[in-house]
Amino acid sequence: MTNLTTLTLAEALDGMEKKSFSSLEITNAFIDAIDKANPHLNAYVVTTPELARERAKQSDAKRAQGKAGALEGAPLGIKDLFCTEGVRTTAASGVLGEFTPTYESTVSGNLFRDGALMLGKLNMDEFAMGSSNETSHFGPVVSPWRRGNEDSKLTPGGSSGGSASAVAADLCLGATATDTGGSIRQPAAFTGTVGIKPTYGRCSRWGIVAFASSLDQAGPIAKTVEDAAMLLQSMAGHDPKDSTSLPNALPDFRAATQRSIKGMTIGVPEEYRVDGMPQEIEDLWQQGIAWAKDAGATIKPISLKHTKYALPAYYIVAPAEASSNLARYDGMRYGARVSGKDLNATYENTRASGFGAEVQRRILIGTYVLSAGYYDAYYLRAQKVRQRIAQDFRDAFGSVDAILTPATPSAAFALGEKGDDPVAMYLNDIFTVTANLAGLPALALPAAVDKQGLPLGLQVIGKALDEESVFAVSAALEKAAGFRAKAAKWWL
Repeated sequence: MTNLTTLTLAEALDGMEKKSFSSLEITNAFIDAIDKANPHLNAYVVTTPELARERAKQSDAKRAQGKAGALEGAPLGIKDLFCTEGVRTTAASGVLGEFTPTYESTVSGNLFRDGALMLGKLNMDEFAMGSSNETSHFGPVVSPWRRGNEDSKLTPGGSSGGSASAVAADLCLGATATDTGGSIRQPAAFTGTVGIKPTYGRCSRWGIVAFASSLDQAGPIAKTVEDAAMLLQSMAGHDPKDSTSLPNALPDFRAATQRSIKGMTIGVPEEYRVDGMPQEIEDLWQQGIAWAKDAGATIKPISLKHTKYALPAYYIVAPAEASSNLARYDGMRYGARVSGKDLNATYENTRASGFGAEVQRRILIGTYVLSAGYYDAYYLRAQKVRQRIAQDFRDAFGSVDAILTPATPSAAFALGEKGDDPVAMYLNDIFTVTANLAGLPALALPAAVDKQGLPLGLQVIGKALDEESVFAVSAALEKAAGFRAKAAKWWL
C-alpha cells in the first residue's frame, strides 16, 4: 500500500471512497508519523490521538452507511488559534494557561460537520504575531526543509508555522491557518505548500482568538491548489455569530481549479520589485508570467502606487487593534494569573509574565498610536493610507482579472537569523500585507526551488469575492510549474 501520509487530500478521500483503506488506517498512519517527527519539528503543541481514532471509527461507519460528508474521515491539524471544544487552546501564549474552551470555533466546526477529524493543535507565533514561528510560548517550529547540505534549523514561516510544517512533513492531510498580514501565504511559500487567505468575511472569525479584527482571516494550508479549494469550501460560509461574516453564497471552489484561464488578463505590479530582492525571486516571477501567457492569459503592467506605504500602515493598524483585543487577558476571568499585592499589581504581573516580548512590543506600539495626541497622527492617517491601497486595487481590477506577484522576498531563513532585528522580520510580509489591508483573496503556491534546494512561491491576488479566478490562475500555474520537490524526512 502507498504510504498513506504522502497522499493529497483528494487522493485520500478517493481512496477511502474506493475502500482501498479506512479512515482509521490513515489516521493511525498520521499518528505514527507525528510520534516520530514532532520531537524534531515541534509542529503540534497538543496531540489528540484517542479523539482522532474515535472520530475515524465514526467516519468509517458513516461511509459504510452511505452518509459520508465532503471531507469524511480526513485527518487534519488545527492551528492553536482556533477554539476547540474540550481541547486546550492557548494561541501559543503563556497568558492563556490551560484554557480549555467549552465551544467550537465556527471554522473548525464546519470542517467537523463535513466529516474531517482533528489530529491535534498546531504550534504558531504567540497570538499570531510573528513571521518565523519563534515567538511561540512552546518554542519555535522547525521546517522539514534543509538548506543545501547544512544542518541548520530553518523557519517554516509564521505565524502559521506549525500548520505549514505539518503539511509539508506529511503530518496531516491539510491544516487550518490564519492570515493577518501574510501568516498563511508566507509559511506556505517557505515550505512548498499551498495557502489561501480568502476575501475578508468569507470565513467566520467566531471562536478564533483575535489579533487584529479588521485584518484577521482564516484559510487552509494544503498540499495542492485543489486540496486548498476543497478545504476552503468547508471552512467558509455565513455565520450570524460574526458581524463581519459575508452572507454571499459560496461558489464551487474545486470546480474553479479546472477552469481555463485563456482570455483572462493578469496584472503585474511594477511596485513589487523591491531593493535587494534576490535575482531568483525576479526570475521566478518572470517564469510565472511566461506560464500564464502559455496558458492563454494576457499580461498587463499595472501600478499599485501606494504599495510602499503598506507595511508602515499595517504596523500601525495591526498593533492598535491588538492592544485593544489583548486587553481582556488580565488574569481575572480565565487563563494564567500571577498574583500581586493589589489589583493593578496582579494585572501587571500576569501580563508581564504571560505575554512574550514580541506581543508586548506590539501592545506597546498599539497603545502608543491610539493614545491622546497621537491617534490622528498615526492611527487615523494609517486608515487613510489603507483606503488608498484598497482604491489602487479597485482601479487595477477595472482592467485585470487577477494579479501575479512573488509570495516572499526570499526563501526560508534559519531560526535566530533575524530575531534581533524586528524590522528585518517585518519585511518578510512586504508582498502579502496589501491583500489584508484591502480585504482581498490571495493564494501562495510553490513554483520552484532556489540554488540551495529551498521552495520559492508565487502569489495570486484576486478581486473581492472572486476566489474562483484566484484558484483558476493558481491551478494553471501549479500545472505549469510541476513542483514535485519534497523535504527529506531527516528525522526518521
